[in-house]
Amino acid sequence: MSTILREKHQMICWDERMELRELKALEIAARCHLKCQDGTWIVPSQTSPGKTYLVNIWASPTCTCDDFQTTAKPCKHILAARIAFERDGGKSSAIVVDTEPKRKTYKQNWPLYNRAQQTEKNRFQELLAELCRGLVDPPQPGVGRRRMKLADVIFSIVFKVYTSVSSRRFACDLQEAFDRGHISHCMNSVQVCIFLEKEDITPILKELIVRSSLPLKAIETTFAPDSTGFSTSRFHRWFDEKYGCNRSGKVFVKAHAICGVQTNIITGIDILDQYSPDCPQFAGLVNKTAENFKIDRVCADKAYVDHGNLDLVEKHGGTAYIPFKANSVPGAAGSVWEKMHHYYQFRREEFNAHYHQRSNIESTFSMVKAKFGDHVRSRTDTAMKNEVLCKFLCHNIVVVHQSAIELGIEPVFWPENGTELYPSVLPFTRA
Repeated sequence: MSTILREKHQMICWDERMELRELKALEIAARCHLKCQDGTWIVPSQTSPGKTYLVNIWASPTCTCDDFQTTAKPCKHILAARIAFERDGGKSSAIVVDTEPKRKTYKQNWPLYNRAQQTEKNRFQELLAELCRGLVDPPQPGVGRRRMKLADVIFSIVFKVYTSVSSRRFACDLQEAFDRGHISHCMNSVQVCIFLEKEDITPILKELIVRSSLPLKAIETTFAPDSTGFSTSRFHRWFDEKYGCNRSGKVFVKAHAICGVQTNIITGIDILDQYSPDCPQFAGLVNKTAENFKIDRVCADKAYVDHGNLDLVEKHGGTAYIPFKANSVPGAAGSVWEKMHHYYQFRREEFNAHYHQRSNIESTFSMVKAKFGDHVRSRTDTAMKNEVLCKFLCHNIVVVHQSAIELGIEPVFWPENGTELYPSVLPFTRA
């Protein structure tokens, strides 16, 4: 190992002030096979097996990864290629090191965090019951079997998703909620799965997700949209025309959501087809958020770059920080598109300081999946959609509980004037 490489190795491994990008570059150079063909380096991706990036490390370094395309600065792939070049002159090789890169950490108020975690389950039931009390059943004319109260139905299915147990094991939790007075009727725990298959509760769950975010309307002003998928137990098959063979894959549920970057609260959500594009959903998510929140900034990845999306955020009094694609042009003079395009080209560092807040939506999805699972147990399309909505509703209630402890907010879901939500169709009946 050359003197330059040895000094760089020691500096990267032991200096805690080094950037994570350089630490990852060392790991790529140490653990992966980097190839150099005709002056272009082929660097493998750390997160996507089989994917590679084309890197040029000479006079004007370039890389085909999104990080370089956004920041125009040397990414971890460029740094890894430079390390490999200094190490062995461009030959493909790999070495093993024991030092793992250290991720950047953030301060945490552990006493308040511990308090929130230790009281979460009990407080979750109280907040969920308070949220469901705003659901009022319309009068049922005539005689006959009375409908199941909608508040009991919503509480039961959301609480079941929160507990992450089977419907039979959920019986004890349901009985406990009844004993505490959170529901007026203790239904059969297996019946909860039947209610998940009702199409009528889908818009109600979406409205409750929005309603559960209202206690944080004075805190959140910057928002980030994106989409994510939840795996299922269903498979679909198709014939691959290119290779002339049958293939199969899992069906997944795709959720389009927007969150506040301060607390990770979900302010708007929609569940669409698994292959639905991201860009057309931007307007609906931003408009739903603007109904209750003041929008200063919306930070999104380049999949959402569009003239209409930039104009929409400007219309709501905010600024959209969305990076432009390589083939984007300034556009019409005086337009929002031109203004942001010039801002992106000539003040890149300032632009990126705002744009990188979009990583909070990725953190939000990680929070939901880590706590409530990255898959759904339901089998029908409607039930899978409702189960995903319940996961996000559980997440919002947990965020409100934690924010009440750490930020001192008052978890009030319904206004004092008594406004309540009346669903138009209530097909539920008592078993």
